[in-house]
Amino acid sequence: MTEAEVRATGVDIEGLMTVLGDHLYSTPTVALRELVQNAHDSCVRRRLEDPAPFVPRITVLADPQAHTLAIEDTGAGLTRDEIIRYLATIGAGYTRKLRETSADPSLIGLFGLGFLSAFVVSERTSLFTTSYQSPTEGWHYQSRNGERYTLDPCAARPVGTRVVLTLKERFHALADPDALRPILARYCALLPLPVYLGDERVNDAPPPWREPDPHPVRHHRSCLAFAARFERRFEPICTVPVVATPGSDAQGLLWIQDGLTYGTSDNRNLSVFVRGMLLDDDARELLPSWAGFVGGVLESAALTPTASREDLQRDEAFRAVQRALVDSLVKGLAEIARQSPEAWRRVLSRHNEALLGAALCDDRLFTLLADELTLPTSEGDLPVRTVLDRSDRKVHVTLARRGGFEEMLFRALQVPIAAGTRYGVVPMAQRYCDRHGGTVVQLGTSDGDRQIFRRAELDAPSRAFLARELLRPGQELVPARFAPAEVPLVVVPDRDAELKHRIESDAADKRIAAGALSLARLYTGSLDARAAAHLYVNLDSPAIRALLAAQGRDVTAAVKLLRALGALMTGAGEGAGRVDLLTTLAEYGDTICTLLRTA
Repeated sequence: MTEAEVRATGVDIEGLMTVLGDHLYSTPTVALRELVQNAHDSCVRRRLEDPAPFVPRITVLADPQAHTLAIEDTGAGLTRDEIIRYLATIGAGYTRKLRETSADPSLIGLFGLGFLSAFVVSERTSLFTTSYQSPTEGWHYQSRNGERYTLDPCAARPVGTRVVLTLKERFHALADPDALRPILARYCALLPLPVYLGDERVNDAPPPWREPDPHPVRHHRSCLAFAARFERRFEPICTVPVVATPGSDAQGLLWIQDGLTYGTSDNRNLSVFVRGMLLDDDARELLPSWAGFVGGVLESAALTPTASREDLQRDEAFRAVQRALVDSLVKGLAEIARQSPEAWRRVLSRHNEALLGAALCDDRLFTLLADELTLPTSEGDLPVRTVLDRSDRKVHVTLARRGGFEEMLFRALQVPIAAGTRYGVVPMAQRYCDRHGGTVVQLGTSDGDRQIFRRAELDAPSRAFLARELLRPGQELVPARFAPAEVPLVVVPDRDAELKHRIESDAADKRIAAGALSLARLYTGSLDARAAAHLYVNLDSPAIRALLAAQGRDVTAAVKLLRALGALMTGAGEGAGRVDLLTTLAEYGDTICTLLRTA
């Protein structure tokens, strides 16, 4: 039996460079970030290893005529051996070694891949460097694709490194200083070392949370100004600080956006800086899902970047920051409510519906918001406590998507009804009633109808008379007593019958997935054949009492008016209980004309 052959795995350098260079990074501007990051780490290295004093500085130079971009630093520089071992070796970085030996928290690099980003945007990459270890020697590295390179001695320069990118044609815009300035200012906003675009410093303003003992008014203004720099779509209303806790090192600033939101709105945006450099400007998953009206900037050394340094690993540090942000938002909203009533009114006005969902996600927010938020009702937007006070400790909720009998009947009663199809309305009403006492009545359901219409006994001949005169096809007569007595009858669509009608229609096959449609039909198939609507006849109504007393006489005109009133009370309706409004109005008008002719 022959022994298994042990061989080394081959590496296609050209293919690997294509994958790493062309597909590792999502945007060409990442090349600028990675090279500035390398320059930063080189300055940190010099501070750690070279006892001689120096002034750390990173300078970016753009030449739109020559289509070049240069990144200079006054860092440690590189020896010939370090160029070969670290710069020109994929996955090998001196920063990783330095982090292991020094444990300096300000070092940014991790994977030794950042220099590859240069080949994404450049057709030729040149590097000129002089190491602090041999300040009389200079080295010139040059490569077109990172696969092969030349390395030559050159005249010594001041200790540090200069990387020059001759940009590919499609990336010439990166050599435009006006285009570079906002990109560089965003990437380097929290970097502690000075970064210049030419002679202009782009990161001279520290973030608000680094201000030593700030004056409250000045700090408030600087927070709003800082938020406005990063919030791209909305004006910030107010800000919320994020401070480090025993469970999370994250610190930064969140803000509430001044833009109207709905329950499903998601305008979250969060820029995350790791060790001072922008890593992810769309880290919205760190924010709670209910915070669709929140933006922020965050810095953390505990969060772990992916290899591209454009996303974060979903590890325990990530989850710890998520929890910290929830706590910061809850405490921050409570502080705004307490300290800034004007801003708080704007927050409630802009984000009422989204905050309904937020209050249902966190008991602390429910306690803060339950008496502040409003429900959309037939009488306008009202707090739940007001609805309860005006309707005998009940919250009446309609599930109709358009105006129906509920709107007409309760308008007569001057009782508000809440729009149960709107986001968060039903669960908010239910939780509020559970906490503070009250009942949620869902109109249009069997249970809800029983609470409004008290069924009454009626002798068989009278019942038959009313059914013959008042019922339309698909309706079932229900003698009842209800308020107000001035309303003689109400047509109430059967919601289950409407559901059955919609699901079993031919059009449903096109709107509902096959699996869901089959499950729905299992339910609707179990329903008995039922009327599309119930006609509740109010035996307390003078008009109905007069109609019953007129049995045996010509009641045609009265019946037409009552049937028209019943149809109008039903409202627009939909599905199986839909009312032909034009026919109803024509019938109503004809009856008035007949009465006038016979008067």
